[in-house]
Amino acid sequence: MSASGRRIGFVLCSDASAPLPSTRISVFNVLPALRAAGYDPRIAFAPPQPTERPDVSGLAARLIADGIDIAYFQKVHGPGVRAEIETLRQAGVCTVYGVCDRIDDDMVRLTDATVIVTDYLKQQHAPELQARIHVVHDGIEHPEVRCREDIAAGDGRLRAILVTSGSPETVPVLGRPPRWLALTVVGQYPERETPLQALRARLRRVRHAPPGERLERLRGYAFTARAWQPQRVYEDLAGAEVGIIPVDMRPDPLPGRQVSYWQVKSENRLTLKMAAGLAVVASPVPSYLDIIEQGVNGYIAHSRADWLAALDALRDPQHRQSVGAAARASVLQRYSIDEQARRLIAVFDGLRGTAQPAGDTALLRMP
Repeated sequence: MSASGRRIGFVLCSDASAPLPSTRISVFNVLPALRAAGYDPRIAFAPPQPTERPDVSGLAARLIADGIDIAYFQKVHGPGVRAEIETLRQAGVCTVYGVCDRIDDDMVRLTDATVIVTDYLKQQHAPELQARIHVVHDGIEHPEVRCREDIAAGDGRLRAILVTSGSPETVPVLGRPPRWLALTVVGQYPERETPLQALRARLRRVRHAPPGERLERLRGYAFTARAWQPQRVYEDLAGAEVGIIPVDMRPDPLPGRQVSYWQVKSENRLTLKMAAGLAVVASPVPSYLDIIEQGVNGYIAHSRADWLAALDALRDPQHRQSVGAAARASVLQRYSIDEQARRLIAVFDGLRGTAQPAGDTALLRMP
């Protein structure tokens, strides 16, 4: 380890030119804070195309030659990655595994520390590994964004927004929204479609829909579908009155596990909306349950009846504004980028001075 022990090499699953949200939030957003804390963060590897299983042959030798003290592996895994981690550890370089949606006990055992996004995901790992895992949440990227209650809907309906990384055709759990709810879904939709393209897309959706849903699909979206744009999404949030996060809770287990993908989601979509001062109704994703105080700073809804009751309650402007203000206050500091950077720096500080001379890895391998 160098005299300062502060040179960090980040091994990423996506490149800075088109970073995945996980890369942007967990790495690029915290680099300024790392530098301010006296660390020297460097992007040691980034694949030309996003991948969690990159070819990192020879990476360890390059990191050692560059004097890297701590190597941080962001979501990447696989035999090639594990081999490079072994080489680094034998050379006395500390290693950190950063992950947001996998349960990989082998990677936790192999590295000196694991950084994970939720307490729930941490708890899914083996009990003997808990002390090696540190929770660093997704930090709120634009805390200055506020919803504007002074924007009139024009038709008296409640304006709701769902921001998603997908392109849903129907709304999970809630189904077709009630007439008094004007829902906008911001996702991976085309920016513009000609009438002919829209018709073809609708017919394609009908063909691939289950028999019981074909008539519904033929009627088109029960909401306004809007293309996701990095900056415009915040304008969309500011123009809404409530946020919704309905989740398809059907079993969809991770490989070799009983826990489903939806259960290990981070708080990011929730804190994004809460930080904007939106009253949010959400499905019971485990990471949400520690944040939402029912009816005070948001609502957790299980059934469609729960959803309709919560949304109906939020039609009252005073209640909606009270819940939205409480939502913003409850997440701004707790999930700020500064707070998450502080947590990450604490992990790195804890590793300094722990590396062993080459060939002496017994202590490093203890859980």
